Amino acid sequence: MKALISLALASVLLSGCALQSGPVERPLRATGDLGLVIERATGSVQIVEHSNNSSLARIEGLGDLSHATAVFSRDQRYAYVFGRDGGLTQIDMLQDRIVNRVIQGGNSIGGAISQDGRLIAVGNYEPGGVRVFDAQTLDMLADIPATPMPDGSRNARVVGVVDAPGQQFLFSLFDTGEIWQADFSQPTAPQLTRFENIGRQPYDALLTPDGRYYIAGLFGEDGLAKLDLWNPQQGVTRVLDGYGRGQEALPVYKMPHLEGWAQAGQLMFLPAIGQHRVLVMNAENWEQQAAIKVAGQPVFVMARPDARQVWVNFAFPDNQLIQVIDTQSLQVIKTIEPGPGVLHMEFTPRGEQVWLSVRDRNELQVWDTETLELVKTLPAQTPSGIFFSSRAHRIGL
Repeated sequence: MKALISLALASVLLSGCALQSGPVERPLRATGDLGLVIERATGSVQIVEHSNNSSLARIEGLGDLSHATAVFSRDQRYAYVFGRDGGLTQIDMLQDRIVNRVIQGGNSIGGAISQDGRLIAVGNYEPGGVRVFDAQTLDMLADIPATPMPDGSRNARVVGVVDAPGQQFLFSLFDTGEIWQADFSQPTAPQLTRFENIGRQPYDALLTPDGRYYIAGLFGEDGLAKLDLWNPQQGVTRVLDGYGRGQEALPVYKMPHLEGWAQAGQLMFLPAIGQHRVLVMNAENWEQQAAIKVAGQPVFVMARPDARQVWVNFAFPDNQLIQVIDTQSLQVIKTIEPGPGVLHMEFTPRGEQVWLSVRDRNELQVWDTETLELVKTLPAQTPSGIFFSSRAHRIGL
């Protein structure tokens, strides 16, 4: 009996050794709490997780990330990073590696993933236009040149690329004042609709959370251009026309972003260009309801997922500050100073925490949104954009 037991034990030990001598298996994990942080000066990204607020990996070799954004596949496994050098990079979030990378243009300004997750659209400054790629292989499927400039020197620059229901992409043309609607429900034969004369210099755009309204901010004049995707035959209309009337025009040190435009019930909160104000618009009648004085020129105006708070960061020289607005009283309830160069914010999916990138301190900060206290810091090399994989299931991001 002892001999049999010894033989069995030896067999177990040997089998254990055999298992350990092979390739090391990666521990299983899901993708729902993962995120990607852009390290703009080093062409690298970090993969992070927000269940325990930790960094998991750094991936290098992504080129020029001085203005970079990311979207996620619908299973949240893959991130697609749009670099300023025209690079489109597919990253495996579970294996911490680059899967595919193409240089698809000369100067990219962001992109979007289609409703079904099969297409990636990239907006380009150079060459001006949109290029659409297969999400699995990064093979180019469509090349949509933007309107040529009057002198023929180049095409108009593309901004504000978003996905929309019905397998559509929407984008704006900065130089020629247009909004284009691209229907890819038949991928091999996309249908394009152009809306001209929408206003001067649309610089960024957003899609409302319900996927109905595409709204472009205008840099060349005070106001916004709105397209109702349920009724596109009505054309583009203007909202908040002349919102800066009577206000002192200030130099613009950094263009505000509409990607994080906040909505709380019927109220919408957006940055005013060249002003120290956050505008509050009523979504029922698209008229200004209030203006909230803030510490500097707002860049991102972002709502906590429950819409109870709006967090605002600022352009230089006030980019060391964050202000928190209560959406019921429309008052600033807290001013915090995370450090110089606060470039981006990202809320955890249910809003109990918010991550901040503090570029000039080379760190990420995690804040509790109830106590408004700092929870944790993580090292990062000149961090900018923070993108959590929960974005995969939100329209227009």
